[in-house]
Amino acid sequence: MTEDREDRDREDRAEPEETAGEETAAPRRPRPSTEGVGSQLPAELTDLAAAVRAIERGERPAASARSGGPARPAVSRPAAAPSSAPAPAPVARPALPAQLSGDAVAAARTVLAAGGAPESLAEAAVTALGERAGEALREDPWQILALAGIRVDQADGFAKTLLGGEGGPGDERRVRALVVWLLERAAERGHTALEWGTLGAALGQNGVADAEETLKAAVADGLVLVFHVPDESAGARAAAGDEDEDEEAPVRLLLGLDRYALAEESLADGLSRLVNTFEADGSQDWEGAAGAAPSPSAAALVRAAAGSGLVAHTGAEAAREEPAALVAAARSLGLRAWAVAATEDGRRRLAGAVDAEATATLAGLLSGHEGPGRDEDGALALDLLAVLDAPQLDVETAATLVESVPDGARLVLSGDPAVLWSPGPGRVFADLLAAKVCPQVASRTPDPGPVGELVSGIGFGELAAVDAPGKEVVIVPVRDAGEAVHRTVQLVADSVPRVIGVPPQDTQVITPGHGGAAGTRALNAALKERLNPGPGRFGGFDPGDRVVHAPAAGTAVPGTVVSADAQGLRLDCGGTPVVVAPDAVPAEVRHGWAVTAHQAAGRRWPAAVVVLPGDAAQALTRAWIYTAFSRGERHLSVVQGVEQALPRVVAEVPARDRTTRLRDILREQAAAAAAE
Repeated sequence: MTEDREDRDREDRAEPEETAGEETAAPRRPRPSTEGVGSQLPAELTDLAAAVRAIERGERPAASARSGGPARPAVSRPAAAPSSAPAPAPVARPALPAQLSGDAVAAARTVLAAGGAPESLAEAAVTALGERAGEALREDPWQILALAGIRVDQADGFAKTLLGGEGGPGDERRVRALVVWLLERAAERGHTALEWGTLGAALGQNGVADAEETLKAAVADGLVLVFHVPDESAGARAAAGDEDEDEEAPVRLLLGLDRYALAEESLADGLSRLVNTFEADGSQDWEGAAGAAPSPSAAALVRAAAGSGLVAHTGAEAAREEPAALVAAARSLGLRAWAVAATEDGRRRLAGAVDAEATATLAGLLSGHEGPGRDEDGALALDLLAVLDAPQLDVETAATLVESVPDGARLVLSGDPAVLWSPGPGRVFADLLAAKVCPQVASRTPDPGPVGELVSGIGFGELAAVDAPGKEVVIVPVRDAGEAVHRTVQLVADSVPRVIGVPPQDTQVITPGHGGAAGTRALNAALKERLNPGPGRFGGFDPGDRVVHAPAAGTAVPGTVVSADAQGLRLDCGGTPVVVAPDAVPAEVRHGWAVTAHQAAGRRWPAAVVVLPGDAAQALTRAWIYTAFSRGERHLSVVQGVEQALPRVVAEVPARDRTTRLRDILREQAAAAAAE
């Protein structure tokens, strides 16, 4: 398999190493600062999108009239929508905006061709860089790095061709583009900021001779924000008596893009707003509702929500019934309460515990296609919102969601803290739990059966054998990737249906990555040949093929191929018709008998087959294993060639660290409120 086994396919490229800091003491909330570099930071930005567009165009944001960091974006809620939202329409690939079509695309195509780049990138260039994309690329060829999938060496080749050999590694345009590109790549791995030294080292690896001066210039130009953060290790040294009390505490420097810095600031402000605007209403019998709850943990959650505008709830799959019970209790008290899940499958699993009319998917809620609609101020028309699968929230989605919750309402964020974090940047749920700024309710409802017992142990760092008299858990050792593929097909097509009674269409294969001899591509090819053979006459697909539709990064919706015509490939995604334009099929549709753990998160199947070939060990973490192993409701088969690496990973490698600021912002806000 390839070295990178994350959800997205990435080309080989030099990237900054991921930074540590998950289990460290929380520093004070860092303030944007340019002390020591003589710079001026950007200020009043009307909203998050404006900051993003300015950076992507390579422009310097407007200078601030104030000191103390970037201004928080102005609140801009969507317009009010009717409470009865329309049903989702068939999904098609969005057309290029009219103002960016025609001449703009033609101009970009001309410049791309002159630099030796594929002309097919023209639309993407106009979308990323605006209608002046052609001019922008001619003036600064390295802006091509703003396009998805472009490597540094490819951008260098494009620039060399376009500039006639001019513009070497130290070209100012190149280093500016590299700074943004490296931070965006870090965001793909979940970071909302990077340490100064980490980013400097990455610049050096990409041929930048003076990384220190480059970073100072980037800050001075408003290209990035810099944050002074107290060094967590200083506290440990002071506690051990190794530090002079009069010595000034050392600091770490974090660098980040406006986009993610403002998102974390906005999210923290929104969460604090919910805490501070909440007032308990004594007219409602919350204690009676708690007494009627189906379990002690559900009762504890009802009581916590009765007295706070923000509550964090943790638990595994079986604990999902607790936020569902809370929503049902709140509705019985006359409140407008809703439960939201990350996926349609998660929403269906709420059935029986909550009325279907009180449930929605997160995407449907934010788009207005599902949920209660919005009031005259643009806020969601509700009194209580329970968000399940909270670990799947990236910082920008979370900021949008929280900003939509009205003052005085209750927000409950619920999820399993042991699963993989969001595909997008941030670790919102983990940071909220670590900040300890709101009531937290930990479920005591265990997942049932041998699969539940196995997964529960993994969550605590233990991989123990479990008693599985009904073959609920089966371990299949393999010698190499070829045998892993063969045994996986055998399990899905024959053994699991015959022994467990689960048909192939209800069994999901999960593997660490897309590439390699036992990645999703190889497994899907083998599974298609056995389960739905065909010539692939519709762009490599045939009717009946299981697929995953990924219209955007971090989005993966399972479906089945129905047919194809001039409009595109027609899919059935959980009962919703989807049409994917012909030219978008290669980028947006994959076969889906086998997926990655990130694609499987938020969903469950009657049976799961997890494939761990021998070369997968370096890519695994406890969170990955926990997520993959917990996708099977009745049965789990593990096809594994990693041998003793598996228990070692479970015991020693909890998760890939992410550098974020939300926890510290929340803690400082709470400290400031307490001081007042």
